[in-house]
Amino acid sequence: MSDQLTLTAETRERAGKGASRELRRNGRVPAVVYGGNEDPLMIHVEEKLLMKQLMTGVFLNSVVMIEVGGKTIRTLPKDVAFHPVKDRPIHADFLRVSKDTKVQVGVPVLFVNEEKSPGLKRGGVLNVVRHELELICEADKIPDDITIDVTGFDVGESIHISHVTLPRGVESAITDRDFTIATIVAPSALKSSDGDTTKDEGEAVEGEA
Repeated sequence: MSDQLTLTAETRERAGKGASRELRRNGRVPAVVYGGNEDPLMIHVEEKLLMKQLMTGVFLNSVVMIEVGGKTIRTLPKDVAFHPVKDRPIHADFLRVSKDTKVQVGVPVLFVNEEKSPGLKRGGVLNVVRHELELICEADKIPDDITIDVTGFDVGESIHISHVTLPRGVESAITDRDFTIATIVAPSALKSSDGDTTKDEGEAVEGEA
């Protein structure tokens, strides 16, 4: 499960572009906390601390406890907007959640046991179709990543969501099809010797994705 993070915030009285620009000049990032059957709460956070948490790589998949006005609000980051040129955060959205609130998040995939894949041992290439999976789980049980075992997979074979064992209480947000996550693609040398048998497989995967 991803770590729980903490952000200290202050409420902001004024909205609008002018007020937001002033906050950014002072090293603050305007943000809003919404949801939970409560009115939206306008806040601002320290840019340096927000950037530090963004650099962890798990910020959007972590519960963030926002401390503001003597209270602590359990949230899940939903969006962070960046300046198109300076690549600095300019606004953030947080969703109020409780421990048992179910949320939809994108969780990165991690492939293991590549040395046990006949296709990869023959020089095949792991073609990743989906670098993350859209999952539904409780807010305090978001996994850091999903491990996928490629043991036994050969050239031309695909890894589908049905091959993946998800953690208890975690389910795929896509339920209407057995979608492809990755394929073992033949290198040029194998393609020339075996013919174009892998071409149709690749085209089919591309269409499915």
